[in-house]
Amino acid sequence: MTPETLERMLEARGLADIVVLGFETANPDARYGRLVTSGDSLDRIVEWKDADSSTRAIRLCNSGVVCAEGTFLFDLLREVKNDNASGEFYLTDIIGLARARNMTATVVACDESETLGINSRAELMAAEAAFQSRARHEAIDNGVSLPAPDTVVFAYDTFVGRDSVIEPYVVFAPGVTVESGARIRAFSHLEGCHVSRGATVGPFARLRPGAELSEDVHVGNFVEIKAAQIHEGAKVNHLSYIGDAEVGERTNIGAGTVTCNYDGVFKHRTVIGRDAFIGSDTMLVAPSRSATAP
Repeated sequence: MTPETLERMLEARGLADIVVLGFETANPDARYGRLVTSGDSLDRIVEWKDADSSTRAIRLCNSGVVCAEGTFLFDLLREVKNDNASGEFYLTDIIGLARARNMTATVVACDESETLGINSRAELMAAEAAFQSRARHEAIDNGVSLPAPDTVVFAYDTFVGRDSVIEPYVVFAPGVTVESGARIRAFSHLEGCHVSRGATVGPFARLRPGAELSEDVHVGNFVEIKAAQIHEGAKVNHLSYIGDAEVGERTNIGAGTVTCNYDGVFKHRTVIGRDAFIGSDTMLVAPSRSATAP
């Protein structure tokens, strides 16, 4: 469900006691509950198994999303019975119960792709494909360059700023923010991290939770960053692991550098000052602190 749809539900909630999110199905045989309305008023929800042919012909279907005051909702649930074709307790019966109390109910409609029902792995795959298509188009509309959009995977909360470039086969797990003007190069994986303006990541880089890249940072091929702050202008360009660390401004980390942060029981932190140079194949055994270059 998009933020815009949620906003429309909250607005409708100001005028009605219960708001149900519905959608127009393209499949007349879809086994969704039908929303029976009178003008703008929702009268009841009829499950497919209990619907007659005329009710099944209704195209307005129940998404399963309800907006109502919590105490009132639970009060209605206590009255729900299981006298139906399935012998089940239908949450949807709350609409008829509310109307019997002279309370109001209404429907907010959205696109069917926002609320696809998932009953199998095949349907889950279809819903994921629909989300990815929408996320890619939104990113492009917001000024993000995707040279091969069908290869990029977004999470539900991915934020990418205008004029950034996302190269092929980049995967965004949850919790990623990429600011404007950054470049995420091919085959990189990002999760729970923040990439600032003008930074470059990859190719074949991995940013794990807690990675914080400041402006104009370069993280190169086969580099992994975890729970570390890389300050402005610093470079970690080749085959390195920087974890539980802080790297100062304009510092250069040579190829094959590892912050050895784990002693078998506890994790320790490595601090590297600004304008420092760490040569290739260096093992920094934490806790350690490297001085700022003169």
